[in-house]
Amino acid sequence: MAGAYIHIPFCKSLCGYCDFYSITDNSLKEALVQALMREASLRSSYLEGEPVETIYLGGGTPSLLEPAETEALLEAVRKNFSMDTNPEITLEVNPDDVHEGYISALKKAGVNRISLGLQSWNDKLLKYMGRRHDAAQSARALDTVLREGIENVSADLIYGLPGMTVADLKSDLEKTFAYPVKHLSAYHLTIEEGTRFGKLRKEGKLKETDEETSALMYGIIGSFCHEHGLIHYEISNYALEGYISRHNSSYWKQVPYIGLGPSAHSYDRRSRQWNVADVKKYIRAIEKGEIPSEWEELDRLTGFNEYVMTSLRTMWGIDLQHVEEMYDKELHDYLVNLSDRYIRYGLMKREKNTLILTDQGKMISDNIIAEMLSDL
Repeated sequence: MAGAYIHIPFCKSLCGYCDFYSITDNSLKEALVQALMREASLRSSYLEGEPVETIYLGGGTPSLLEPAETEALLEAVRKNFSMDTNPEITLEVNPDDVHEGYISALKKAGVNRISLGLQSWNDKLLKYMGRRHDAAQSARALDTVLREGIENVSADLIYGLPGMTVADLKSDLEKTFAYPVKHLSAYHLTIEEGTRFGKLRKEGKLKETDEETSALMYGIIGSFCHEHGLIHYEISNYALEGYISRHNSSYWKQVPYIGLGPSAHSYDRRSRQWNVADVKKYIRAIEKGEIPSEWEELDRLTGFNEYVMTSLRTMWGIDLQHVEEMYDKELHDYLVNLSDRYIRYGLMKREKNTLILTDQGKMISDNIIAEMLSDL
């Protein structure tokens, strides 16, 4: 199986925290759609016939596309790649882009999963982040999505924002799960260089949430989701049974995927490839029949480290037998020996041949993963 990611970089405005490639000049939207369709044709052999099980349109703001444009992109994937009989097809949607008939048109085009960028139900925090919508628009969007027939809805929330309280977080969770959402992605704010928040931090105008509060918030999210029957299947992701994101899981399980569009990444188990993060350069190259990308071959150690980095974030953990078969006995023994102290500290557990982080370990997962990467 395989996945397909389509990057739509256009935004009406830029959020203060976002470091994904995005632009506010939407004048090239039609040209980009044509280029994306052409790239799918030019790279039709990339997945080597493996059936595409998931398609994900991310951004940027994919909900700025007209439903007919979304349908054309999905048809280009179907035309150029082998398809699974029941693919998961996700579109990221901003609440303020949802209007009557929009979701119905997406469903007709083949979209069967919506990732709704709520981020918060607090209008003050939404404004601080630079979001275009308010809480009332989030409520209307959820009502419309569910009424127009897409029941597989994932909600995005951000926590650890400057000035955000535990009460704010609990309110966000309660208001989100007042609706029958099937999946939650809850991300702690990370401040990246080159963003508005990064600039504010450099100027000393942004106070980051302390570690103790961050850990408390993370625990609250986990407990809340557990009480509502959601499975904590990845550090930042929770889902009801049967609604785990198949697309995101494919990244964590090293499933091949093709990325279409400016800045999109691709992976074929042997190498990683990424397109230029410039929509004008991307369109010009595709029009000439060229793929504007760079790539790197994945050697044994790079592949191993990527496996550790992605697998340890999930409830499936590190399969030691897979490590020995895919890499070698030396790396298998390296993990067994290194994991021993984490197991003693209660940060990790070993179940048969699998290493999995405990709830306590998940709270410092970045540190544990960094220490487990190998330079053998």
